[in-house]
Amino acid sequence: MKGEGNQNQPQTPKGARLVFGILMVLIYVGVGLLFIFKFFNAIDYTVSCVIGGLLILYGIFRAYRLYRGDN
Repeated sequence: MKGEGNQNQPQTPKGARLVFGILMVLIYVGVGLLFIFKFFNAIDYTVSCVIGGLLILYGIFRAYRLYRGDN
């Protein structure tokens, strides 16, 4: 059967996954803000804003999934 092999593998505790998920949300949003506020000067400002916006959107998506319990 397909799902039987996963039963014997150790799983990460739920609290650790929750902390890791919150940390990743903060990192994505934080780095996105760094891109938007021109912390990385080597990149064109328009490209920097697009990358920053995408990172912030992905951070919000991860936060939503974390809230729903799909982490």
